Formats: sequence, structure tokens, C-alpha cells
Amino acid sequence: MILYPAIDLKDGQCVRLLRGDMDKATVFNRDPADQARKFAAAGAQWIHVVDLDGAFAGKPKNAAAVDAILKAVPGIKVQLGGGIRDRASIKSWLDLGAARVVLGTAAVKNPELVKAACKEFPSRVALGIDARQGQVAVEGWAESSSISALDLARRFADAGAAAIVYTDIERDGALEGVNLEATAELARAVKTPVIASGGIASLDDIAALKAKGIPGAILGRALYDGRVDLQSALALAAA
Repeated sequence: MILYPAIDLKDGQCVRLLRGDMDKATVFNRDPADQARKFAAAGAQWIHVVDLDGAFAGKPKNAAAVDAILKAVPGIKVQLGGGIRDRASIKSWLDLGAARVVLGTAAVKNPELVKAACKEFPSRVALGIDARQGQVAVEGWAESSSISALDLARRFADAGAAAIVYTDIERDGALEGVNLEATAELARAVKTPVIASGGIASLDDIAALKAKGIPGAILGRALYDGRVDLQSALALAAA
């Protein structure tokens, strides 16, 4: 199981939101590159980075911070999402060193772009599915769609995405535990590897996901609040 400690960027700083609300942002580190180095020192092999401002704007807005992260941890794989909505942005970030980009809003509004990107950049494009009560949300979670998470995942079943990052918005940053049932249901419905995101609050959550065969999980606020020790979590995931 792969764990992805998360760095969410707002105004160039490392923050955590509560249920996707930009007005409820807590700053945990004003230097995202420093945060990336701390995760690397703890043994992380991947880091999940989200440009929150970019997700709302529809284009990258924290490019300088992302670039600083990439340069700070050259040996670590960075999975990047937020505001990546065209081929130029996809290619640019992959060329600059991101190991993988996550396409969320584009999957709903421009599915052909996502399918083409999966083919052009094999193993380097992930599908981001962010759901509120089972329905997909887009534009930085500000808009709801009429598509269910399961239906969206099935639409891309043969696209060749490297992974599906599945986020339960209602649990994101709330430390209420992962939505194990919905995550496992999605994982059963498609062959694409599913990365769980949102609500992980303890080592027990990681163990439960691992027991269900979920191959990846993103850790956010629980790391910053000290509820989960990254080294312990990585050891559990690797066991």
C-alpha cells in the first residue's frame, strides 16, 4: 500500500481545509518546500500536492510553490492536481518533474482530454473523483454535477488511468474516519487502482483500507495535527 502525505497549497502556503471550504483554511507551514522535505525525511516515496487556488481558478495559481517542492525533493514522486485543465498544463508539469497529474474537473467537462492524456502519458495521469453524498463535485468542489462517482469511474474504465483518487468531500479534513464502504465499492467496480482520500484520522483507518485491498491512501490533517505519525503509518502500509 502506498501512502501519499498531502500538501495543499493556498496563497503559496501549506494549508488544510475543512470539507473543501476555502474560508476554513488552517496554515500549517508557510514554506511548502520545507514541508516536502519533512515528508521525505520521514520516508515518504510519494507526495500528493494540490493547487487549491488553481482548482477554483481553472488554471495553475501556485506554480512557484509547486516548482519549489519539485526542486526540494528530486528523489520523491509528486502527484499533482488542481486547475490542470488542458494538454499544455499536463505536459508542462510532467516535463517539470511531476510524476503524475490528477485530472478532476476535466474528467466531467472534457473527458476526451483525459482519455487522450492517459494514452499520451501512460501511467502518469490519474482520475480525480471528488464526491459529496455520492455525486461528483467540480471546480474546486464549488459545483455539483449530476454524475455519480461510480458512473464517472466506469466511463473511464478502459481509458488507462494510472489511478483514481477518490475523495469524500464531507469527510475531508474532518478527521471523522475514511468512508470505507464507498471507497471499497468503487474499487470493486473498476480495475483501476483506487487511492482513498478524505477523513483518515488514525492508523486504524489505514489498516482498514489495507484489509479491503485499497492500494493507496492520502494523509492530510491527521499528519499535521499529530494524530498520525508518518513513519508509523508508512511502516504499517509496507507490512
